[in-house]
Amino acid sequence: MPRFAANLMFLFSEVPMLHRPELAAQAGFDGVEILFPYDHPTEDWARALAGLPLALINTPPGNWAEGERGFAAVPGAEARFRDGFLRAADVAAKLGAGRIHVMSGVAKGVEAEQVLRENLAWAAAQAPDQPLTVEPINPDDMPGYFLNDFDQAARILDDLALPQLGLQFDLWHAARIHGDANAVWAAHRDRISHVQIAGFPTRNEPGGGGFDLTALCAELDRDKPDVWVSGEYIPARATVHGLMWLSALKGRARPIGA
Repeated sequence: MPRFAANLMFLFSEVPMLHRPELAAQAGFDGVEILFPYDHPTEDWARALAGLPLALINTPPGNWAEGERGFAAVPGAEARFRDGFLRAADVAAKLGAGRIHVMSGVAKGVEAEQVLRENLAWAAAQAPDQPLTVEPINPDDMPGYFLNDFDQAARILDDLALPQLGLQFDLWHAARIHGDANAVWAAHRDRISHVQIAGFPTRNEPGGGGFDLTALCAELDRDKPDVWVSGEYIPARATVHGLMWLSALKGRARPIGA
C-alpha cells in the first residue's frame, strides 16, 4: 500500500500550523508535506512531527505577496536560488525530508530553461543523497510560472539524467494543463517520484474527473512502493469530515475517482 501524506498548507487549516502534524497522524495519514517550513525553527518542527515522516518540502519561494515563486529558472537570480536551496537542504537533512521540490519561479524563454538546467545540476551536486523533484504548475493558478508543461519537464529531466531528480505528478495540475490526467500519467509514469491528488473539476476532496485513484494506488504498490501519495486539496468542510477517500484508498474497498 502506498504511504499517504497530508499537505499541511491545505489540510487541517482549522488549527495553527505546528498542531497540524498531530491531527494528520490521528486521522490516519502516514506522513505529511510541509511546503514552506521556514517560518518556524526546525527544532519546533521536529517536536511537532514527533517522528511522523516528512515526505516533501519546497525550496523557499521568496516574497510570495510580491509574486515570487522560487528562483531556479530566473536569470540573474542564481545567487538567491542557491542560497535558498542550501537552506532547504539543511532543513531537509534536519527533519529527514524525503524530497525537495525545486521551485522554478516566474520566467520564460530559452535563457530561463538554461538557467534551470544549470541550477538543477548544481543542486544535485550539493546534496547528492537528497532526492529532488520538479513540478509543472498550471498557468491559471500560478501565472508566469516557468515549468508549466509535463512534456517540457520530461525533456529537461531526460536531458539532465540526474538519478536523484524526479517528476512530481500533481493530479490537479496535470488535468488543468493537459486536459487528460490519465494520458499524462501514462506518458510519464517512469519519471514520477512523488504524487499529489485532489478532486477534479473542483480542487476539493480527491475523486472525480475519470482518474481511478484505486488503480493508481495498486500500480504504485506494485511498481513504485517508495512513492508518497499526498492529499493536496482544498477541503470542502473541516478536514476531518472529508477523509472518506483516505480510508477507502487504504482499504481499497471500492474504485475511487473513475
